[in-house]
Amino acid sequence: MKRLALATRMLRRNWSAGELRVLLLALVIAVASVTTVGFFADRVQSALDMQANDLLGGDLAVIADHPLPPEVVDLARHEQLAIAQTRTFPSMVSIGDKVSLAEIKAVTTGFPLRGRLRVTAAIGEGDREIAGGPAAGTVWIAVALAGRLALKVGDTLNVGRAPLKVANIITREPDSVLDYFGIAPRVLMNDADLPATGLVQVGSRITYRLLVSGEHDAVQRFRLQVGSRPARGQRVEGVRDSRSEVRVALERSQRFLGLASLLSVVLASVAVALAARRFSQRQVDAAAMMRCLGASQADIFALHAWQFALLGFAGCVLGGAIGYGAQAVLARWLASFFTVALPLPGPLPGLRGVVIGFVLLLGFTLPPLIRLRSASTLRVLRRDLAPAEPLSTAAFVLGLAALASLIVWQAGDLKMGAIAVGGFAAALAVAAVAGYALIRLVSRLRGAASGPWRYGLANLRRRTGASLVQIMALGLGIMAMLMLTLVRTELITKWQQSLPADMPNRFALNIQDDQLADARRYFSGLGLFTPDLYPMIRGRLVKIGEREVTGKDYQDDRARRLAEREFNLSWSEELRADNKVVEGAFWKPATAAKEFSVEEGIAKSLGVKLGDTLTFEIAGSRFTAKVTSLRKVDWDSFKPNFFVIGSPPLLKEYPASWITSFHLPAGREDVVTGLVQRFPNVSVIDLSALMAQFQRITDQVSRAVEFVFLFAIAAGLVVLFAAISSTQDERVFEGAILRTLGASRRQLAILQLAEFLAIGLLSGTVAAAGAVALATVLAERTLGIPYEFSPTLPLAGLLVGGIGVAIAGLLGTRRAVSSPPLATIRGLS
Repeated sequence: MKRLALATRMLRRNWSAGELRVLLLALVIAVASVTTVGFFADRVQSALDMQANDLLGGDLAVIADHPLPPEVVDLARHEQLAIAQTRTFPSMVSIGDKVSLAEIKAVTTGFPLRGRLRVTAAIGEGDREIAGGPAAGTVWIAVALAGRLALKVGDTLNVGRAPLKVANIITREPDSVLDYFGIAPRVLMNDADLPATGLVQVGSRITYRLLVSGEHDAVQRFRLQVGSRPARGQRVEGVRDSRSEVRVALERSQRFLGLASLLSVVLASVAVALAARRFSQRQVDAAAMMRCLGASQADIFALHAWQFALLGFAGCVLGGAIGYGAQAVLARWLASFFTVALPLPGPLPGLRGVVIGFVLLLGFTLPPLIRLRSASTLRVLRRDLAPAEPLSTAAFVLGLAALASLIVWQAGDLKMGAIAVGGFAAALAVAAVAGYALIRLVSRLRGAASGPWRYGLANLRRRTGASLVQIMALGLGIMAMLMLTLVRTELITKWQQSLPADMPNRFALNIQDDQLADARRYFSGLGLFTPDLYPMIRGRLVKIGEREVTGKDYQDDRARRLAEREFNLSWSEELRADNKVVEGAFWKPATAAKEFSVEEGIAKSLGVKLGDTLTFEIAGSRFTAKVTSLRKVDWDSFKPNFFVIGSPPLLKEYPASWITSFHLPAGREDVVTGLVQRFPNVSVIDLSALMAQFQRITDQVSRAVEFVFLFAIAAGLVVLFAAISSTQDERVFEGAILRTLGASRRQLAILQLAEFLAIGLLSGTVAAAGAVALATVLAERTLGIPYEFSPTLPLAGLLVGGIGVAIAGLLGTRRAVSSPPLATIRGLS
């Protein structure tokens, strides 16, 4: 306790020096950035866990992309479980001349088995809980659909060929915690009305669910029995793993935001290391004196370790409090994604922040502690005697290892964490090389300057190490903000401008064989370009060569999903213009051969090679053919395309639905209305609405990421102040000498301005160069458009870096300008 009391007094005395304040601020930023993401993710996870039964609608769900076999239902009844079934699929609904895409959910009696729906009689009025689902002859509709079609309770909504009365407006239902796009709002109907709609046709993509509830043991027995008879395209979900696709999406989002927050931790670690090093330099003489007065090495180590521990505790508490408040901002920005209120976060993210803060503190303050512990008593007589530090190098390695461990831990996956560590290291290395080259260049050009400007630029070269650290830290922070603001907006705008004016903006699907001729006549009668129609056949890949295909054979998530799902197959007489053969040869028209052509991306994911045989199953019938070509598909054409295409002799005899895309000019919504009224089973997807909503979502998410990266900018500024603090005494002494030789305060201010303006401009240059390089890669490799250089980007980087760093630098070096020279020189005597 004596050591703690003495350490507290020493901390109060050392607080005014400045470096401990920098260290505390760096810790606060690091912990705040991590806990902001952690608290927000915890709120979302808690919402999923608290409403797990509501998410599922029962205790257990059997989900399939095909009708469930009767024996599964018999097993549930044998265990005396309550059951309910649902069928979900997209379709068009209409009232008068208004039409909209909707997600139809047909439910049997008893739905939902767990949880309650909330409904209202009119938009804006209070809602209430209601048991069960809609009665036969009625539908319940989502608020979004009621607003879109101006529907009210009592109106008649046409669902396919069936007119159904709107009985309620749904404000909340099971399995709707998240609403990503809202393009197809829900229509809940009674399953008994589904045959009258005529919507279940060949090729309809329907999701089948069997919900069960009952005693825990009976539910578990049922799960074991169903699980022991695995079927392709079928899975079992319980309360803990309900809405697995939502949980996976949220987990990935959390990892991304977590890794984004780690940029702040990386930069803060630099500030901690600089501040701790400066602190140890100031305390070496005091440590040597304490050694002379009888203090042991352990005493000195403990006294300074307690000071760092107290700072760490304060930093973690303040950072956690800021993170708790900041997550509310994230929740507000992303509130439109959720249809339920998010509960308050738990304490675990705060504890993670404490662990990260203290690991960071331990890793980068251990070298200074070793330095102080090893201070020689001879230092009292010989100021030039440096302390021995045999373990400092190893301790710095420990700090870097601790930082790498934090990155891997935050990533939640060893491979992703290793990639993140490599990415951070590569970014820092590139920034270091670029910064060093720019410093050398500026040092050669300083001869063109005069007076204090020349001396200020010379300081860059004399303090290369400190200047380089500042340029790296600030450059990376500014680059991240440029990428999320100017570059993102510019790339999306240019990609949209690169699309042709007559690009298809509507998809029509589920057209049946007997409707083809009428559909063609309908479009031609309107004076519009008659779109191409493509057959679409649902089939499941069961073999590649002699190997049975199962999702368990693949490590990659995308490959696993592809192996489990049904494919949309098609057949074609000839190669389409937006397809290009990259390997093999496409069949000739009127061929009698049975062949497959596979898109190159999916071939790589599933391990399909040219010459392999593929076996598909359609409605219980299996057929096999050889892969004779691999294709590259231009997905930006926005025309229907298929991963797997067969030659006509292979697939033409199978029942198919047809799909097309077309360009609908503005103001011609009557075309869609007439199409749906003429063919009620046809669904029309509005791509323009989908892209507009995607743009809004991108903007919201980008704002959230920008918010997280603000911590990185703050950490970069802390690095700047840490570097200033580490050279403060030197700057004060230089200022005193220059003032003694006749320099004015104005000239000293210009000297400091020149140095920090140069650091800011060089940081902006590094940021702009990195942003342009990444934008070029994204434009040409991802979006497939040439990148057009715009001077706005480098100008923004230079302005933000130059002005921001110059102001911060001048504020940080006020003491060097204002200190009286006589007092400074006397203090050194």
